[in-house]
Amino acid sequence: MLDRIREAAGAALVEDAGAVVAAASAMSGRFRRGGRLLAFGRGEAASDAAHVAVEFTHPVIVGKRALPAFSLGAEPSALPVLGRPQDIAVGIRPFDGDLAAARGLGMLTVALTADEECAQAEHVLTARSTDPLVAREIHITMYHLLWELVHVFQESECPA
Repeated sequence: MLDRIREAAGAALVEDAGAVVAAASAMSGRFRRGGRLLAFGRGEAASDAAHVAVEFTHPVIVGKRALPAFSLGAEPSALPVLGRPQDIAVGIRPFDGDLAAARGLGMLTVALTADEECAQAEHVLTARSTDPLVAREIHITMYHLLWELVHVFQESECPA
């Protein structure tokens, strides 16, 4: 049963690949303009926010450059204090309204959701699974894809 749930969620991610690419392209553009990534997560997703920040600041692949990223833990309330217009706010399992201040500042907003509403996010990447563990696995895959694709765009000749 769990294998079928994982397979369906993975197939849905493949269908949503264009949305992941669009988010990564927009993120790359912000990094090119001196932006920083500020990640946060609700509940257990706070540890995923820390993982996202580490991925960007300490690349594990030789030759990939470090990009500025910070984890806000479970504190999206820090976005209006620390955020700048050229920055990127990434919310993992955000509550509706968590990204409103970031959007108001002009920050690029990306939300990794499962069943949450997140109308303020410009890029909503949804893990389509009712199983919370499978949804988390999809989120982990998504943010690793974002990291890799941002670097692909960073290395390309044309600006994102």
